[in-house]
Amino acid sequence: MAVHYRTRGFVIKKTGRGEADQLFTIYTQDFGKLEVLGKAVRKIKSKLRGGIGLFYLSEIEFIQGKKTKTLTGAILIEKFPNIRKSLKKLAVAHKIAENLDDSVRGQEPDKKTWELLIETFGKLNNLQFKINHLPLVYYYFLWNFISILGYRPEFKDCLLNGQKIACDIVKVLKLILRKDWPILSRLKIQPLHQKLLKNVSQDYLSEILGRN
Repeated sequence: MAVHYRTRGFVIKKTGRGEADQLFTIYTQDFGKLEVLGKAVRKIKSKLRGGIGLFYLSEIEFIQGKKTKTLTGAILIEKFPNIRKSLKKLAVAHKIAENLDDSVRGQEPDKKTWELLIETFGKLNNLQFKINHLPLVYYYFLWNFISILGYRPEFKDCLLNGQKIACDIVKVLKLILRKDWPILSRLKIQPLHQKLLKNVSQDYLSEILGRN
């Protein structure tokens, strides 16, 4: 007899399978990252269709087969509709999802990662969220996620783990890691500093992924 499991999950990736199936990569509250097969979910009359989709937060049910987890139920909790109204917001959402998918190995729940993911998408979905803050919300997720993984950077003067970087970037990173969004949301980061923040973040993430 198959055992049914229920949890909340956030869809970070979906891939077509055959004519009507889809494989969902879901970060869940209770099990961590899962791959769950939605059979016939792309059919118009599918009961699952309205309850699950990319960047949806849903209550899901699934059964564990010999090799595959199969979706048996999905109730929509939040679809973050305002993200879909902006191509720039969607691009950031995809980057966050890709970082999470690339960095998480196996099935292991993490409360801090779950809360950070839902918090970040809530910020992106906020209608009062300013488009010029998009880079900051991405780095807010990225650096706090890196910290959760156990790679919290060490700062001394204007050094990041012994490497010299611009002092203004160090200040921004410290605010990010303190999760001081009220102050971060008031910052006006110049294009040069945006480029430096991007380079520092890419280099640090590449170093971490290379270790795993």
